[in-house]
Amino acid sequence: MNITKVVSLNEAEELSASFMSPAARAYVCGAAGDEITMRANSEEWRRIRLNPRILVDASEIDTRTQIFGQTLDWPVLLAPAAINRLWHPQGEMAVTHGANQGGVTTVASTYATESIGNICRAAKHPVWFQLYTRPEREFNRELVSLAETAGCKAIVITVDTPVIGIRNREARAYFRMPPNFTLPNIKMGPEVHRRSPWKAFGLLPNPKLTWKEVEWICSIAKVPVLLKGVINPDDALRAIDTGAAGIIVSNHGSRNLDTLPPTAEALPRVAEKLEGKLPLLVDGGIRRGTDIIKALALGAKAVLIGRPYLHGLAIGGAKGVARVLEILRNEFEAAMALTGRMSISEIDRSVIWPDRLTQDLALTPKSRATEV
Repeated sequence: MNITKVVSLNEAEELSASFMSPAARAYVCGAAGDEITMRANSEEWRRIRLNPRILVDASEIDTRTQIFGQTLDWPVLLAPAAINRLWHPQGEMAVTHGANQGGVTTVASTYATESIGNICRAAKHPVWFQLYTRPEREFNRELVSLAETAGCKAIVITVDTPVIGIRNREARAYFRMPPNFTLPNIKMGPEVHRRSPWKAFGLLPNPKLTWKEVEWICSIAKVPVLLKGVINPDDALRAIDTGAAGIIVSNHGSRNLDTLPPTAEALPRVAEKLEGKLPLLVDGGIRRGTDIIKALALGAKAVLIGRPYLHGLAIGGAKGVARVLEILRNEFEAAMALTGRMSISEIDRSVIWPDRLTQDLALTPKSRATEV
């Protein structure tokens, strides 16, 4: 199909259904339990209202931002997603070429069906590496070293997955790792295709991952380390002592534990707790350019998208990924212009219409109970 006819990320999701198998669709579209949090992730961004400034010169808009000394053309990254060849024969390489066209950083998954070296060589923008740990320190050390040698500019430790969530859609579709796939960044055992697609890898889950192990990984890494999967503000505060360089506020795309708060609700609470001590990123339910500007206003330095670019990948490979990013960037630039913010530094809490958000943040649990 002509990918340029896709005009929104929601439309890309609808159209992608005919380009993937039922099992692949269950994997990308499904979430934990009754999928309450998955719906809430996007609904909460839509609930927040914007507060525009008018009569501002909107002839030049600067979307550039910096994090860890790296310049991003605009504040969007591609979230880590496993086994990209489920959606296109070129898998991660198509994603990388699409990211090149879209001007964004890719966070490559431990479970990539392409080597991190090949991804980094093909990328025109910084690549980060998402780390799923094993209990064995030597394995974790080797993966960190592999990513750093390949040229990755940051390590992203997934910290919210001691066990796999209850994913009913995947179970109904009998999702399994296709027998012709390999994961070049890790060693796969001989039972990988006959057992659970995750437990066979020996990587997930790692119930032994603790703060102490995160601190050790931060101590050996030569690049910034971020913790992905932080929702609780107290956990965010504790992360400072580990040596972590940043936090990704995330509920794992709602794939692990249902009825967690949506990330749009968690983000301002984490930001309030940290008071700028660590840079924050956020993912979960980002589907519009207006969602991006809201996330930045609530304390994020950048956002990550996952499912949307996989839908684009299924529809059109690299061109599909690039089209999803083009749509989102056009929407984001329009949102900046129409709210009267010409640069990223001008996006602050004043972009948010103050009524409900301000009241929510101001109410303590005791005062909420009193008001009710």
